[in-house]
Amino acid sequence: MGTATLSNGLHLEYEVMGPDDGVPLLLVMGLTEQLIAWPDGFCQQLVDHGFRLIRFDNRDCGLSSKLHGVTVDLGAAMAANLSGNRDQMPPVPYTLSDMAADAVGLLDHLGIDRAHVVGASMGGMIVQHLAIEHGSRLCSMVSVMSMTGEAGYGTSTPEAAQVLLSPPPLERDAYIARSVDARVWQSKRYFDAAEVQAAAARSYDRSFYPEGAARQLAAILASGSRAEGLAKVTTPTLVIHGRDDTLIPPSGGERTAALVPGASLLMLADMGHDVPAPLWPIMSAAIAHHARLAAA
Repeated sequence: MGTATLSNGLHLEYEVMGPDDGVPLLLVMGLTEQLIAWPDGFCQQLVDHGFRLIRFDNRDCGLSSKLHGVTVDLGAAMAANLSGNRDQMPPVPYTLSDMAADAVGLLDHLGIDRAHVVGASMGGMIVQHLAIEHGSRLCSMVSVMSMTGEAGYGTSTPEAAQVLLSPPPLERDAYIARSVDARVWQSKRYFDAAEVQAAAARSYDRSFYPEGAARQLAAILASGSRAEGLAKVTTPTLVIHGRDDTLIPPSGGERTAALVPGASLLMLADMGHDVPAPLWPIMSAAIAHHARLAAA
């Protein structure tokens, strides 16, 4: 574990796994999710493929800097995004571009000129911004269960959206009990209620910070479409998506792969908006293969 102080004054909590001479691989997690949301076993499989793995807490979650008390009109941001009227978007504390710049700052702190990057959900959106705005720092990109920010692609089902937008219980036991509501978007075949609740307990005990959710979600909404930028990306790109995903349905990944020139698409039949253990070997091997192709 370590803490990186960025040039913007923020602090990012991070963890490095694997040998010092391993191939750098930066993992970027999604909305409100901490670095521990990347399962240890999955990370170890990536290390076994020869990577020097870096995972970190995005700003406003985990043990990284938090913007305590900074308010955002999330309702107005959602209305502006839904109407497509970007002029009506309220001010937001930061955007996905700022979060991508945080990731670059972490690479600077670690003395890494270029890295392979993998992002899940909101993390996939962040790594897309990395490829668009900081492509020279990337060896390859993997966008997992993510989307392009365009209307009509990857739109949540009403049931999934209701669970996402429902405020979490503040009390620990209630928070853990409610975590199984994620069943609505997780893998139908591999859903494990006990593991979901265990993960919720670990997350709550490490850093329970629901306040950051509104600001991170506002960053997504205010960032808009990446379609134009993705069409110009030259970073070797792999898109991974699950056919069971109802939070960001398959069209989000399919559209991402269609926009990025030369992108590969891996659709997994038994994957939802999660990274279930039985799929770790397939996903880690695909990421490693993609990295080797990019290096070649």
